[in-house]
Amino acid sequence: MEIVFLFYQGMTALDAVGPYEILSRLPGAIVKRVAAHPGPIQTDSGLVLTAEHSLTDVMRADVLVIPGGGRATTLRESPETLAWVRAMHATTTWTVSVCTGSLILGAAGLLKGVRATTHWIVLDRLRSWGAEPVSERVVEDGKIMTGAGVSAGIDLALTLVAKIAGQGFAQGLQLGIEYDPAPPFDVGSPEKAAPAILEAMRTRMLASLESE
Repeated sequence: MEIVFLFYQGMTALDAVGPYEILSRLPGAIVKRVAAHPGPIQTDSGLVLTAEHSLTDVMRADVLVIPGGGRATTLRESPETLAWVRAMHATTTWTVSVCTGSLILGAAGLLKGVRATTHWIVLDRLRSWGAEPVSERVVEDGKIMTGAGVSAGIDLALTLVAKIAGQGFAQGLQLGIEYDPAPPFDVGSPEKAAPAILEAMRTRMLASLESE
């Protein structure tokens, strides 16, 4: 099973690393990291990842994973990357995105009439790509599966593993990584956040996105 991750400058590391930890453990998994230009990829937190393959090196996948990041929307200015995403999608069993990675799927024209989710700060933007925004942690529509904010990538990956290898195998992986969330604060969604915190984060995050 070939699992392909799209990497790009300014992506969010956890959007890829969380799912990677899980999906790479599927039986027979062959994982490839692809970017427009192979080499070091500077993530938005400063962590450097590596893409070993160029777009032209990899032309098919069983699972295509698109991470998000503050610079996700800049890929609309990269027609060769969007064309590659479309071509890859035609070969996949599953095409998945985490966080603002769904905006890349939208820009590639893959979300028309599709129920999808993304980070809450840009959820309404999915409408501009013809998608139906859904405020859920993981949304499946056909062979497209989208995850909400950054940490939802783990939930998405476990959901996908259950589809591919069965619920028991997915449960074993969840136990193996001891994914048993008990956050110190119950403020992980806009509905739970205090108004002052919500507005501060909205202002900060929108400023970051609009600067790209």
